[in-house]
Amino acid sequence: MSYVQLLIHAIVRTCKSEPTLPTDERVKFLYREMWGIINNKGGRLYRINSMPDHVHLLFTTPATISLSDFMQSLKGSSSKILKTIDGFENFKAWGEGYAALSKSMEDKDKIVKYIINQQEHHKTVTFRDEYEAFIKEMGLMFDGRDWNR
Repeated sequence: MSYVQLLIHAIVRTCKSEPTLPTDERVKFLYREMWGIINNKGGRLYRINSMPDHVHLLFTTPATISLSDFMQSLKGSSSKILKTIDGFENFKAWGEGYAALSKSMEDKDKIVKYIINQQEHHKTVTFRDEYEAFIKEMGLMFDGRDWNR
């Protein structure tokens, strides 16, 4: 038997990082939809939170599906449904790509707190600065051309 535990902290941006997600109770619909998609794919959602222009997720993925396919399904399915729901009239689509970083289960509680505190965090840090720091944490270089996609 194989034993696999893939904990992923992912950020999904709205198209061109435009502030198109609601900031009130309506956003819980998005959370339920994403939880359902992750659950149906065999993953487990530990935490989700959003700002008007992005969503943070902490979840596990099953070993039977690539992260790329998992994220494509998550973004594609949620985008289709959001376009039909009252309260998401401004939502056009998710931005191209995503940022995802594998994490240790030992870091889970710390990341959950970080995701919970997004509203407070973004009082002093712009989303672009946060996103660039996330990319750098991966050991990668941020390409500014990606920001407007």
